[in-house]
Amino acid sequence: MKRTLFSISTAILFLLGFFLLPHVTVSASEIPADKPIPDGFVSLFDGKTLDGWDGDPTYWSVQDGCVTGISTPETPIKYNTFLVWKKGEVDDFELLVDFRLFNHNSGIQYRAFMNPGKPWSMGGYQADIAGKPHMGIVYGEGYRGILAQRGQQTTIGQNGRPVVTGSVGDSEEILSHIDLNGWNTYRIVAKGNVCSQYINGVKVSEVIDEDDIARASGLLGFQMHVGPAMKVQFKNIFLKK
Repeated sequence: MKRTLFSISTAILFLLGFFLLPHVTVSASEIPADKPIPDGFVSLFDGKTLDGWDGDPTYWSVQDGCVTGISTPETPIKYNTFLVWKKGEVDDFELLVDFRLFNHNSGIQYRAFMNPGKPWSMGGYQADIAGKPHMGIVYGEGYRGILAQRGQQTTIGQNGRPVVTGSVGDSEEILSHIDLNGWNTYRIVAKGNVCSQYINGVKVSEVIDEDDIARASGLLGFQMHVGPAMKVQFKNIFLKK
């Protein structure tokens, strides 16, 4: 009888512990396996260290074999902070990145510039990673705001204002190909003054930038957004110049 009561008590404690523990980590089966480097590409991440990258160590690290950005209530972000690739600039290029957003807001910065006086602060084109309204848009971080909504092709004239000049698909239909709670693959193609963004093989947005301040080259980076505590991960980061 004592053994039975002990077994029941142990089981109850186990179940309580299971349901009370916060489930915030990703199991190994959920993490995309290392992919072979596509022909003509180079890998920007070794899967173990942040070699070649620079960011605030308060927020950026390698966890589960992924570039990981985490903020907590005890370590709030004071302004949008970035992990910056330090091994050169990109002009015409193609970038492939697997990403998973746990909550809040992130993005992939490209042809970007550093903001003087604010460590790890960037501006420029951004492939947005966020919830339903903004996932896949082209955003100008400190650089003219929203440049193309999901499903839009826009042209930016000399006044800096984007005008819709075409469609790359229906916004909601495009969204159906994106797992907002899981892993996805971003593909960013910049050629001349045209920046095209794809998620999971589906074109999500495109900008034709004819403005005088259109950027022909710049830096790459990953964003953590000011606001609530958040977590984002990146893996299989491949670049072709």
